[in-house]
Amino acid sequence: MAVTVETLEKLERKITLSLPLAAIQTEVEARLKKVARTVKMDGFRPGKVPMNVVAQRYGYSVQYEVLNDKVGEAFAQAVAETGLRVAGQPRISEKEGAPEGHADFEAVFEVFPEVKIGDLAGAAVEKLTAEVDDAAIEKTLDILRKQRRTFAQRAADEAAVDGDRVTVDFEGKIDGEAFAGGKAEGFQFLVGEGQMLKEFEDAVRGMKAGESKTFPLAFPEDYHGKDVAGKTADFLVTVNKLEAAHLPEVNEALVKSLGIADGSVEALRADIKKNLEREVKFRLQARNKQAVMDALVSVAELDLPKASVQAEVARLMEGARADLKQRGIKDADKAEIPEDIFLPQAERRVRLGLVVAELVKTNKLEATPEQLKAHVDELAASYEKPEEVVRWYFGDRQRLAEVEAVVIENNVTEFVLGKAKVSDKAVSFEELMGQA
Repeated sequence: MAVTVETLEKLERKITLSLPLAAIQTEVEARLKKVARTVKMDGFRPGKVPMNVVAQRYGYSVQYEVLNDKVGEAFAQAVAETGLRVAGQPRISEKEGAPEGHADFEAVFEVFPEVKIGDLAGAAVEKLTAEVDDAAIEKTLDILRKQRRTFAQRAADEAAVDGDRVTVDFEGKIDGEAFAGGKAEGFQFLVGEGQMLKEFEDAVRGMKAGESKTFPLAFPEDYHGKDVAGKTADFLVTVNKLEAAHLPEVNEALVKSLGIADGSVEALRADIKKNLEREVKFRLQARNKQAVMDALVSVAELDLPKASVQAEVARLMEGARADLKQRGIKDADKAEIPEDIFLPQAERRVRLGLVVAELVKTNKLEATPEQLKAHVDELAASYEKPEEVVRWYFGDRQRLAEVEAVVIENNVTEFVLGKAKVSDKAVSFEELMGQA
């Protein structure tokens, strides 16, 4: 059929669909006959209900169903003939003044844009580099020792210091009134490890077993307990028990407990370095990928389909509600969340998705089977039984698709880095890991 496409504005298009009423009526009659063979109605045996009765009961719904199907088929055929790439769902409405024996409909929709990617040679990208040094290995080793520390009760005349485990009773009051969550008995925490608010830790540090102290504590404005946020409470704390931490020696016993069969400290340090280098690689990839994507967007020109942006806003809102629900927020699915707060993020995601797709298609940057296997192997390497992890990824198409998306992004990153104006910047291990 001849299809006329009218451009309304930027990405919005309109086409007219003309359907012969005779074809619609023929399909309606065929479907009503099919319904009549199985329909059950009082006073009639199954399959013996007169057609006029069936038509009276089901005619409207069947006609509506047929019309929707025929319009959908006509729209799909028209789009195929014109080669248009439709973004989102069309808005279809019946058009008046159709020729006799026909029903005309107008379909208004958006198309995906033409993406113009500028000269990547002019894009500036700061590429981060980082090394795993001996200090990083030692720090990780200290963390492993802390995870296996033991505690022994301190002498009566010894005071609490950082790293000690204290058992306390406490009660807080605001303006002389107790408040929810402000009282506990036999409560344990580690001094100096951020498990309690700073004022609380500062008060307990230096106390001995059996001692009590009263001190003020100002709750932060953004404290999770809204009833006390921004308020100052008076706390009475009593230290019941004080235990000093003992870190295990770095010896054969510790090394074997960490899964190194030969008990060699050198083998443990080599294993730690290998795992840290893997983590550093992934972190660098993520940071450099972000820099590349920023550069890529900066040299691309395109209009954004409103339908795609709105769909992305809806996904972000759904994710936000799911997050609220996971945090235990009551009626999270009904929470009023303004759509406009997600708009910039949604627009960036849509823009980036279209630009990356164009770059991948133009430069054949799709993930190869070899790249997929190599990436899955790398992900699995840090697990005790990597072969099971590999089977887990390859056993599910959705999981493998997620890996494929990451590999494609890595291909795009390497491609852009090979074209752009790149400046290297060395960062410390601590800075990369967010510890500085």
